Amino acid sequence: KGNNFLKAGEVILTFDDGPMRAYTRPVLKALAAHCTKATFFMVGRMAAADPAMVKEVAAAGHTIGSHTWSHQNLTPLGLIKGRHEFELGMSAVSKAAGAPIAPFFRFPFLGDSRLVREHAKARNVATFFIDVDSKDFRTRDPKVVLDRVMTELEREGRGIILMHDIQPSTAKAIDDLLAALYNEGYKVV
Repeated sequence: KGNNFLKAGEVILTFDDGPMRAYTRPVLKALAAHCTKATFFMVGRMAAADPAMVKEVAAAGHTIGSHTWSHQNLTPLGLIKGRHEFELGMSAVSKAAGAPIAPFFRFPFLGDSRLVREHAKARNVATFFIDVDSKDFRTRDPKVVLDRVMTELEREGRGIILMHDIQPSTAKAIDDLLAALYNEGYKVV
């Protein structure tokens, strides 16, 4: 938050809330077809429910971070409950992956909690925010997702893009989005 380490034209693709096999698989397929890597911020209970899918994401060479245990908004929670969500999420996703995950974390609902952020920092875990919100959860239309991302990117010129690998609109939009990014000269880093 507040740190811009991307050069003009660079983007980072991130997917929150999964894995959900029905939608994570098409996302992985599109990423592979475009020789592109992404970061997946996984919810602990979702990862625990389908560890094979977590391993599939890892085997494809993507970065895996945590998105808490149960996707609770951490803003109103105190340190003890917030730290519990954070730690349980990190542990569950790591266990499902069968290996340590990246020290990356994203707050559910982007609900920043100063106490949890300080806890993550003390644990050397980076918290990731966003620059471009696909708002893919608001529509089932992949064209709406594509247009929203490209419009915001045109305004920002670079950025961390938020999508969700639990949304059918993202699963249907990702192939066209990757093509559009390439055609418009963006570089996925």
